[in-house]
Amino acid sequence: MKLRARWHEFGLLILVAVVAGLGTFYIYFTSGQERQILFYSSALIGLLFFVHLVLCVWGTGTDQFILPISAMLSLLGLLGIYRVDSQMAFKQWLWVLLGLGSFVLIMILVQDYRKLEAYKFIFMLVAIFFLLITVLAGETVGGARAWLELGGFRFQPAEIVKILVIFFLASYLQEIKSALKVSHNEVFKLLMEPRAMTPIIIMAGASLGLLAIQKDLGAALIFFGIFLVMLFTSTASLAFLFIGLGVFSIGAIIAYYIFGHIRIRVLAWLAPWSRIDGSGYQITQSLFALASGGIFGSGYGLGQPQVIPAAATDLIFAVLTEELGLLGGIGIILLFLFISYRGFRVAIVSDNNFGILLATGITTLFALQSFIILSGVMKLLPLTGVTLPFVSYGGSSMLVSYILLGLLMNVGRSQRSF
Repeated sequence: MKLRARWHEFGLLILVAVVAGLGTFYIYFTSGQERQILFYSSALIGLLFFVHLVLCVWGTGTDQFILPISAMLSLLGLLGIYRVDSQMAFKQWLWVLLGLGSFVLIMILVQDYRKLEAYKFIFMLVAIFFLLITVLAGETVGGARAWLELGGFRFQPAEIVKILVIFFLASYLQEIKSALKVSHNEVFKLLMEPRAMTPIIIMAGASLGLLAIQKDLGAALIFFGIFLVMLFTSTASLAFLFIGLGVFSIGAIIAYYIFGHIRIRVLAWLAPWSRIDGSGYQITQSLFALASGGIFGSGYGLGQPQVIPAAATDLIFAVLTEELGLLGGIGIILLFLFISYRGFRVAIVSDNNFGILLATGITTLFALQSFIILSGVMKLLPLTGVTLPFVSYGGSSMLVSYILLGLLMNVGRSQRSF
């Protein structure tokens, strides 16, 4: 009976399995790979259906579309990364498996997500600690001091901080929701109220300031967007929204003049063709890849991802669109739009304010991060180097994405299946 209750999810996972099978057999028969790749694909498909069985038992009433969408995105990412580097694809396969395992653990162990409300200040302190230790002992990659290395394992603490910031904001804004209900004329007075706003200002100032010191301004933009959307969700005040956008505009101008690598990226965005032999090379190669795919694509395995810088991380969308075409690229964008829609729907039907804010923060993270990197790849915004959730190569990003996905599913646990 429970199996039949999630037949939408099961049917969509069948589609994911078909795509995985076709991609795997193509790789096996055209690139001379060992049979080990068939094992990798079978293990991933088997784990996906195991997760489905777990949801049939422990996920009653949760969304039936979120898991298949994220699984399809992860699969497309794996196929794209394989075109760049088969060894990287194997590592990413391991991270996807670990991500799905983390998703299952969150679904089972954190069913009562409201218990997280009690640890808001712990979340705040741990988040600041991670950012501070990155400033003091982090490694610089791509102009940003955003990495830590422990025992040969390198990760981005900012990925963990994303979870902590969302937890803190959801729990603290829920606690002071009555104090935030003020008229537009009283917004500035509220901003100066130490009891209500000081923890939020400390968290925002510390996280954004430390990220600025690290020169990880892509992550800073995402954090700012999360702060702004969750504050607006809690207050429904346009005044907060306009003040936040004004602060962002001023901060962006200051960052342009302070940080050299920001100026380089903005200038490469404005006039990449005149800098094609230098700072504009990456974005021009991305545009070449997008254009060469045409409407239907060059075909899987027929593109040239080896000429695209940071193809498996920053520009994985360009790799996929070159081989899948305009229609494939639109399909990937629609998957992100649909997962955002389902996430905000979970927030809307949640039966408590903490759940609304938590689901809003998680969905905003997925939506904003995917928008920023997709816009960068298509030259709508300067390229920031953030990962494309579920798709780009990166272990910490994959783990955090699936952990947040499990929490999002749990927010909708008490609701009817929809």
